[in-house]
Amino acid sequence: MTTMTTAVNSAQVLELLLEGKALSDDQADGMFEELLSGNLGQAAAGAFLMGLRAKGEDSTDLAAGVRAGLKHARQITGLSGPRIDTCGTGGDGKNSFNCSTATALFLADMGHQVVKHGNRAVSSSCGSADALEALGCELNTEPEQVAAELDRNHFVFLFAPAYHPAFKHIAPVRQGMGIRTLFNFMGPLLNPARPTHQLLGVSDPDMLNLMGETLLLTGVERALLIHGAGGYDELTTFGPARGYYIEKGRMDKTVVDPVRLGFRRFSPEAVEVEGKEHAVAVLRDILKGRGPEPMMQMVALNLAACLHILGEGDMESCSEVARDYVKGGLRRGEVAC
Repeated sequence: MTTMTTAVNSAQVLELLLEGKALSDDQADGMFEELLSGNLGQAAAGAFLMGLRAKGEDSTDLAAGVRAGLKHARQITGLSGPRIDTCGTGGDGKNSFNCSTATALFLADMGHQVVKHGNRAVSSSCGSADALEALGCELNTEPEQVAAELDRNHFVFLFAPAYHPAFKHIAPVRQGMGIRTLFNFMGPLLNPARPTHQLLGVSDPDMLNLMGETLLLTGVERALLIHGAGGYDELTTFGPARGYYIEKGRMDKTVVDPVRLGFRRFSPEAVEVEGKEHAVAVLRDILKGRGPEPMMQMVALNLAACLHILGEGDMESCSEVARDYVKGGLRRGEVAC
């Protein structure tokens, strides 16, 4: 996703956005380069992000943001072979347990390479970084340590703020605006380990197509992009999830129906947690195979999707494997990270 950026007239771009006109690739690339380089003042930066939303963000805008974000990220080298990330956009406001984190740890326990990119809680009770820190995982893995850590434990956590120092230019702008911007959807697309496979949840169903088109540009080999039943940014047992299956440069609509895959149906209330302490306690129980059944089933469903993405079989067979594995807890007996 390397691109050359040229000088951009920010005032001209803001005028175009004010008129509701789409930006060219060069204009979008140039503006995001200026933004992440810290060359835009807070007023111009806020106007740019507000202008994009008012116009209606498109794949040109999101792809430009992702290109700039990856360019300014701390670079990781020495990785090879299939590696997967399980993440969502966040923002569903559901206060559910750390399903994607549990899924990632089960995947690693099964021997798959997992490059988990995440942050502390923003709109949830307990973010992936908060949960993993409580389990004793290292949050400060340096780029040059990633390959060895992945080889040793099949799991590495990439703490987003540590890998995206340029985002310090945007943080105060976003906080001052207090509304959703395009950056809310960029996080899952900015993993500096460049996963080859991905399970990506989107809280806003209207953003599914846009996220899918942008994910195609990252060069991912195979991915499942979903909006879960109940408005979640992950697969749930509450009903069918809708989204896109991405493979070999194609993006095809798909539906994942948990009932047809043999999962019991539960209510959203059954997977809620009351705060960080509760979230961590529940996660520990799940990893031991002793968590609440609704949460165990939800983890197994997401694990099945990941196994399918990784080529371990169709969704039906992967669901059977995932349910059995989650019931047994981590085979290594402890979190390896």
